[in-house]
Amino acid sequence: MPRAATRSDVFNAVAEPQRRAILEFLAPVERAVGDVVSELGLPQPSVSKHLRVLSDVDLVRARREGRRILYRTNSDAIRPLHEWAGAFQRYWGRQLLRIKDRAEAAHRATRAERRTSITVRETSPRRRSPRRSGMHRKP
Repeated sequence: MPRAATRSDVFNAVAEPQRRAILEFLAPVERAVGDVVSELGLPQPSVSKHLRVLSDVDLVRARREGRRILYRTNSDAIRPLHEWAGAFQRYWGRQLLRIKDRAEAAHRATRAERRTSITVRETSPRRRSPRRSGMHRKP
């Protein structure tokens, strides 16, 4: 099956790490291109290109304020991504709980084993070595 074009598919658009960083940066408040460039340390042409791709798939919206263009995330367009990722979050949450339970059970078993080992050593009769007891000294 051919891959969808980056400019028409939301999932392909967010596959690029720099675009995800831009989305995260724009999430709390709308910002100008210069703010994105300064904060993320990316070249201005690259930021403009990424914003164009994100705008084409409607993940980012722009509005003009005087001579500046301010960009913000479009939460309605991000919702399907969030819902899709949520299914994996639930899956991994269950998996991590199972791993945690197994690790805790193994830890409890190890502690119980140590306690048993210590108790056995403490209750076993101690034998003196012949050297320490003075029984086999050379004349």
